[in-house]
Amino acid sequence: MPEKLPREIYYYKDYYLKFFNKLSPEVQKKINWTLELLLQLDRIPEKFFKHLAGSEGLYEIRIEYGSNHYRVLCFFDDGNIIILVNSFQKQTMKIPKREMKLAEKLKKQYFDEKSK
Repeated sequence: MPEKLPREIYYYKDYYLKFFNKLSPEVQKKINWTLELLLQLDRIPEKFFKHLAGSEGLYEIRIEYGSNHYRVLCFFDDGNIIILVNSFQKQTMKIPKREMKLAEKLKKQYFDEKSK
């Protein structure tokens, strides 16, 4: 019988997929490799996964490819389910406010829809 993974990953709506599909195959491969780490490791190193200070339960999945940095914003549902929302290529040291606001909005929509 296959061993149960520590968590599951889903995406909400198509924000993540729209971004992902525009990336080069090499970057897509690196993102998928990073997501696989999240699925399989009990403890995820902060280099790859970090809580966003000033948010209520938002996290960033951190991907580096060459000199480029990518972020996938996400949150937890039912403890071990990670919901991917928006993604972007990081240009500055801080997460852009519009990306944080979008992630917070999508998180609220997700839980509002789930409670119906």
